Amino acid sequence: MSSLVNTWVPFSREPTKKIDVNKKYEECVQTLNSLQSNEQTLEKIQQAREKHAPLYVSNIIKWASRVGMTMDDIDRLKVIHVSGTKGKGSTCAYCESILRHQGFKTGFYSSPHLVEVRERIQVNGQPLSREKFVSYFWDVFNKLDATKVQNNDSMPAYFAFLTIMAYYTFLHEETDVAIIEVGIGGQYDYTNMVRKPVVCGVTSLGIDHVSNLGNTLEKIAWHKAGIFKPGVPAFTSPQCPEALKVLHERAKEKGCHLRVVPDFASYQRPGEKFKLGIAGHMQKVNASLALQLTRAWMETRGILEEDELNGVNADAVKGQVDIGVAKSFPLNQSVTDGLVECKWLCRNQTIKKNKLTYYLDGAHTLESIQQCVDWFQKHSEREAKNISGKVVKILLYNTKGDRDVTRLLRPLMSCGFDAAVFCPNISYTTSSIAGTFCTID
Repeated sequence: MSSLVNTWVPFSREPTKKIDVNKKYEECVQTLNSLQSNEQTLEKIQQAREKHAPLYVSNIIKWASRVGMTMDDIDRLKVIHVSGTKGKGSTCAYCESILRHQGFKTGFYSSPHLVEVRERIQVNGQPLSREKFVSYFWDVFNKLDATKVQNNDSMPAYFAFLTIMAYYTFLHEETDVAIIEVGIGGQYDYTNMVRKPVVCGVTSLGIDHVSNLGNTLEKIAWHKAGIFKPGVPAFTSPQCPEALKVLHERAKEKGCHLRVVPDFASYQRPGEKFKLGIAGHMQKVNASLALQLTRAWMETRGILEEDELNGVNADAVKGQVDIGVAKSFPLNQSVTDGLVECKWLCRNQTIKKNKLTYYLDGAHTLESIQQCVDWFQKHSEREAKNISGKVVKILLYNTKGDRDVTRLLRPLMSCGFDAAVFCPNISYTTSSIAGTFCTID
């Protein structure tokens, strides 16, 4: 496959007729859903994961080459790569909003989606339009399908396909930055085909995806730090000593400089105090990580003036003298606007409709469930004081994967729900839904 470096041209094709867009989009979703494995196949894949996981990155590189993307092309995306257990999506959303408010054209790849799959691939803070999704989808799918016979009928599964499509989209859209959220883990995640990110980040770590990553924080931290690259600056949210020790060891092993982000309150802010765009007390940790990642991205790109450059405090993390705490810095108005106007749906989100208030959150670890409970109790009790008559609280709950459901539900009992409804995961392809509805996972 010939290299696209220096010959890459913006993607173009005849506009899709508007009358056909919904139908064509439904066809994309149906075809994409066909790449998902059934339960029996997933079980076999899970059993053989330890054997096959180290091949994931090399496999996606091969699939990308069949679409016409070389590693040199991927290098041009100027990636901010983020792993972690809790807060990956929020941190990436803050990064996207901060850089977009400073005039950069942003690409953002996340997972999973809430309603439509095109939410996973965003350009300038907006999901791909159905027209563009259709165009990019078939361009990628048809190139893979045309070359599968000579490649042992190899086709990427659902997440791998969307990862390839995201990189392909960002290249053709000529984004200034690609903000990439890791799917699961890091070391063997398909997004880790990026060999030269501009900066890497690790959000708060906790126990999750134990069948894939292990059942201890040390094992999980090892996987999450797998995105570190030689000479690439890395930042982490504050972690427990066990996890921080592993992150530090992995950083030294890979030859990258790791720093812990400072407290959000230490940043100098213009004017009066402001409210972050995403609710919840943990968002201050995510916002601090996003500030360091975007600052480092601009430093590495040579965008900041010499007197604006970020340094490292003389302080070190207690018990880890080799890990410095990154220095805070003054926030200009555009950065503040990015933090305030950031939106990330279903994270401590409240929606009011008629006489109902929906409290939405995608918590799926014990720590995040506890944070969700704190948020819900505080805000719902405040709202209830202003309501005359009876207040009824109903829990609508969904989870998937190999999680300990009893352990996750126990903290919710303190909320005093009057009733509970438990929902399955269902795929839709009708024009009214046109996507796969699923929980935050």
